[in-house]
Amino acid sequence: MSADKRPAAGSAPEGRTNWKKTAVIALPAFVAVGAMASIMAEGALAASFAVSGTSFQVSSGKLTSQGLASYVETDRSVDGKGHPVALLGIGDATLSDICQAASVKTPLGTVVFKLTAGGDAGKVTASNLIIDAEDLVGDARFGTAEIGRDASTLDEVPGVKGEKGKFGLQAGDIEVSGVKSHAWSATGGNFRLKGMRVDVSLDGKKCF
Repeated sequence: MSADKRPAAGSAPEGRTNWKKTAVIALPAFVAVGAMASIMAEGALAASFAVSGTSFQVSSGKLTSQGLASYVETDRSVDGKGHPVALLGIGDATLSDICQAASVKTPLGTVVFKLTAGGDAGKVTASNLIIDAEDLVGDARFGTAEIGRDASTLDEVPGVKGEKGKFGLQAGDIEVSGVKSHAWSATGGNFRLKGMRVDVSLDGKKCF
């Protein structure tokens, strides 16, 4: 959850595929987020894949971690288009709950793919969580913070370093409440999604 990355922006083009068939294909993609751990090393390694062409929503009531490291990166879609993001590397993350939602335009309307977990079922946990976000909103508390540090010298989260000369920041012992973000990609290891639920609906409700 360093470097070469993924794809990008905009809304997905309308296809000719029946939306139910699209759902069958897309459902495993949510579960695959956790499976990515098997191809990631001990340190946080950036996922080398092109992004889907549209960002998705991520939200949580509360996120806590012993460390966070961040620097500016560029994700790319298969068409080569670049999307500036803040790479957020979070060590061992604990979330009170999680919601991820993405939408795809189809001839029948907008299909929403939504994954939720945690809440009454228990906390959600992940190791080496990396989110490529275009924004992040929440009420944050940092035990320590270093803003403006060269991205190549970041050491708060193992393996999360950017290129020399790039702007970076890091913090230790973090807690963020009311997390809301639009992200292009999310990777990590050892995901524990208690009470996981995946919903596919036409013109459905997103996370926020």
